Amino acid sequence: MSENEQPGKWSEIEIAGKKADVFVPANRVEHPTGILFLHNHEEETLRENSLFTQEFEKHGIHVICPHGKRSWWLDRICTEFDSEITPMNYLLENVVPEFSKRWKIETFSIGLLGIGMGGQGVLQFSYRHPRKFPVVAAIAPAVDMQSWYGKGFPLDEMFDSWEAVRQETALLRLNPLNWPRHQMLYCDPEDNQCFEGSERLLSKLYSMGIMFQRDFETTAGGYCWEYFNQMASPSVEFITKGLSDYRE
Repeated sequence: MSENEQPGKWSEIEIAGKKADVFVPANRVEHPTGILFLHNHEEETLRENSLFTQEFEKHGIHVICPHGKRSWWLDRICTEFDSEITPMNYLLENVVPEFSKRWKIETFSIGLLGIGMGGQGVLQFSYRHPRKFPVVAAIAPAVDMQSWYGKGFPLDEMFDSWEAVRQETALLRLNPLNWPRHQMLYCDPEDNQCFEGSERLLSKLYSMGIMFQRDFETTAGGYCWEYFNQMASPSVEFITKGLSDYRE
């Protein structure tokens, strides 16, 4: 733990020259775990969120929320984020090792959590590295990221067509023989941004025989923090149990 990290508090650090918010719980548990949280397109981390923070403290979870701009957390250069390293490689090469460096938390004890853009980001990350990251919870994942193409966002620079974006979606990263053993999907049925794509992902998971859990019934106003906050307790509980089961 560095000098500016205080138990029970959030702080801001730099990881390879980029900002990240970190939470260190005051609650010391026998087997410390971590959560890598990927933020949404609005770039909102959980630093000011009391409900998620209460859950992290309750379960004794160390959290890193890297700042990823509007990069979609892909394995593709986004100049708004960085001109030399892809967001996904940055996570793998720089952010994940911080858990071990700071708190001696190894990869198998790190769960993935994300909202919106970050929700599809954690699915992408876990689908590509399911043995390293077998526990993932996605809240309102923006699975159909091609829907944002052509609207003046960094995706327009990152890809040369709508179809090229679609080819990079989490939906097409599923491997029927190699997938995260603990994955949970949440989406409000009133969410007109993410529900259709999330349903499409569900159908693909079903057709491939891939195990997963989901809550597509709970509603709290669609794509909004009222809904995200309602998922704070169940999502952190799911990750905690998944990491425990995996450890055992």
